[in-house]
Amino acid sequence: MTDPDDAIVRKLAWRLVPLLTFSYFVAVLDRSNMGVAALTMNRDLGLSMTAFGVAAGVFFVPYVLLELPSNLALARFGARLWIARIMFTWGLISGAHALVWDAQSLYVARALLGAAEAGFVPGVIFYITLWFPAAYRGRVIAAFFTGIPIALVLGTPLSGLLLEMEGVMGLHGWQWVYLVEAVPALVLAVAIPFILPATPEQARFLTTEERERLVARLAEERQERETGSHAGLLRTLLSPRILLLCLGYYGLTNLNGAISTFLPLILREFGVSNLQASFLAAIPYGFGAVGMVVLGRFADRPGRRGLANYVALTISVAGLLAAATIGDPLLKMAALCFTAFGVFAAMPVFWGLPTTLLSGAAAAGGIAMVNALGNLSSVVNPWVIGMIRDATGSFNGGLFWLAAMACMSIVVITIIFSLWGSPKAARPGGAILNEAR
Repeated sequence: MTDPDDAIVRKLAWRLVPLLTFSYFVAVLDRSNMGVAALTMNRDLGLSMTAFGVAAGVFFVPYVLLELPSNLALARFGARLWIARIMFTWGLISGAHALVWDAQSLYVARALLGAAEAGFVPGVIFYITLWFPAAYRGRVIAAFFTGIPIALVLGTPLSGLLLEMEGVMGLHGWQWVYLVEAVPALVLAVAIPFILPATPEQARFLTTEERERLVARLAEERQERETGSHAGLLRTLLSPRILLLCLGYYGLTNLNGAISTFLPLILREFGVSNLQASFLAAIPYGFGAVGMVVLGRFADRPGRRGLANYVALTISVAGLLAAATIGDPLLKMAALCFTAFGVFAAMPVFWGLPTTLLSGAAAAGGIAMVNALGNLSSVVNPWVIGMIRDATGSFNGGLFWLAAMACMSIVVITIIFSLWGSPKAARPGGAILNEAR
């Protein structure tokens, strides 16, 4: 793209990305703080590691079922109001986790939280497609997804400190974790409808010339994607390429969800305190943030999107295998940092693929379909890792399981590229899998 387009995109990035990233920061904080709360909550509620895994996974049952209708509602009612609705309901339910008293009540709370958050991630990704030309989406999505490791880098130690409030006002420390960390979502729910612009046509922070240029560019790209393909929404959602993208994403969500849920528990097996485990967990998450930025920018270079997917997944496999086989705590920690670099980069790099396939309501539905079916792994995966931990007394078997999931994603992505186009098809303003019909 030309320099004027670069300047427009920079304005968009400064205006939109910080708010979107902070919103994801809050979502991840409210979803993942269960990993730190578990350091004492499991004991207080009498949870086995298997039961904890079930609680972590049940979040994704309604999340998956409601993902598609939620994202279609976003396309119908507008991003600002729908994202605000999502954040308000998840803030209320996240805080209500402080009221659980046994495994069953925790299962209900997690399921309600999954229902509340359904549609947020694909909704924001769809919103990004309405604003940013295709050549820039890889780095923009990567910036959005840095909300994951940033939330874990900052939120995990914060949760550890809140955990130390045991007995304050008669509450357990883990109850304070849920109550305090629910507040930002409620504040954002009120603010977003007023500070998040709806469409490029209403972008008053751009000049008239910039606004017209951006709208024309985006319309041109939508026209290119729609040329020669008039399939209905259902046919699009059930197309082989979308289903394969779902399977590839299934492997990625295995990795990301497990690292954020179980890392504090893995680190506590080093013989450290709960507070020390929560602070140590921030180190691998920091490496994950770096991986997102580095590989996100690399993926936007012409012909590099496919290679970026392979690099992220290969690093993930190597790190997981090393962490599963190394016994020395310092070396195991280094392997977990290496793993996090690849694991957290893999997700935003992957999302550069489906966002170029569709437009309009089909884009909203297709993106939600990939996210929903891919997240089925998060229903099963925590339960599997919890069972392995209870059966063997170690998380190493779970790390081998995750390495196998990453290998599956590598195979699926290879099939996608071999059937519907080379990774080199990525180019400014063009679609990656444009050739697929």
